[in-house]
Amino acid sequence: MEIGIDSFAARFPDPATGDMMSASERLANLLEEIEIADRVGLDVFGIGEHHRPEFLDSAPAIILAAAAARTKNIRLTSAVTVLSAADPVRVFQEFATLDLIAKGRAEMVVGRGSFGESYPLFGFQFEDYDSLFTEKLDLLLNIRENTHVNWSGRHRAALTGQGVYPRPYQDALPIWLGVGGTPQSFARAGSLGLPLMIAIIGGEIRHFRPLVDLYREAGKQAGHAPERLKVGIHALGFVGTTNEQAKETYYPGWQYMFSKIGRERGRAPATRAQYEAMCSPHGAYLIGDPQTVAAKMLAASEALVGLSRITLQMSSTSLAHSAMKQSIELLGIEVLPIVRRATHSWSQ
Repeated sequence: MEIGIDSFAARFPDPATGDMMSASERLANLLEEIEIADRVGLDVFGIGEHHRPEFLDSAPAIILAAAAARTKNIRLTSAVTVLSAADPVRVFQEFATLDLIAKGRAEMVVGRGSFGESYPLFGFQFEDYDSLFTEKLDLLLNIRENTHVNWSGRHRAALTGQGVYPRPYQDALPIWLGVGGTPQSFARAGSLGLPLMIAIIGGEIRHFRPLVDLYREAGKQAGHAPERLKVGIHALGFVGTTNEQAKETYYPGWQYMFSKIGRERGRAPATRAQYEAMCSPHGAYLIGDPQTVAAKMLAASEALVGLSRITLQMSSTSLAHSAMKQSIELLGIEVLPIVRRATHSWSQ
């Protein structure tokens, strides 16, 4: 099982003081965090895509390319590319270029996104998000398989044999399908034989088992080999020296962020009780000391009958850079070996 980190390049003010670092400093810190993740042996680092003032990740391929030049082993991915509002030709070109710089370490996770700002920004209707995604995913997969593309659709001009360059370093650029909780999305990923990345921001991980079963059954019915049907989860997480220290460090920024977004969507402010429930043994958050986080990862893999990847969303809050660095080191140096030993024994 691969273990990694996802970041939205968040830049929130300190909940206590209101102070906020510059955008340039935040990105410099993020690149250092990716370097540390590479050094401590983590498998993957993902950068999201948003078009909001709180986040600096509107151009994830550029951040990942900067990281590629400073790392050696870690895989670099989007988390997610909002494909519905993007041009698949340009997306492929950007990630193929990233793959050349990284010498075969690039991937992408494509999805529809959890916010709607990108649709009007790029001239699309949010109401078309599903048909846009379906059509653009078809084109993206066509481009992956063919240098010269013949394709037509409703939302984009047809391609009539044009070449799409450059081609990636890898024979086939890995493309994961990012999903939330919609059964149709799980079934679509299985039918296409694409690896699945589940964004879990609440509830209990075990409750996703029926949807994962649906994914695997759809893949089986489409004739895809079981080993091709990989399942990963993306969940909020943070590793501290103790459970209490981890929870207390992560909470202020979590409460600020979820309350702010909640207000936009007409919800009540986020509460400590909600947070504690998510940090409990059955909750979806992977927050605690190394032993606790490792145990929850293994329990998640058992509940979903085998996970190929778990990525922790550590940085959607106003965490200090020093706290982020310590958490990344604990994840790589202490959590990763526990999980590797356990999963190795399962395979014996």
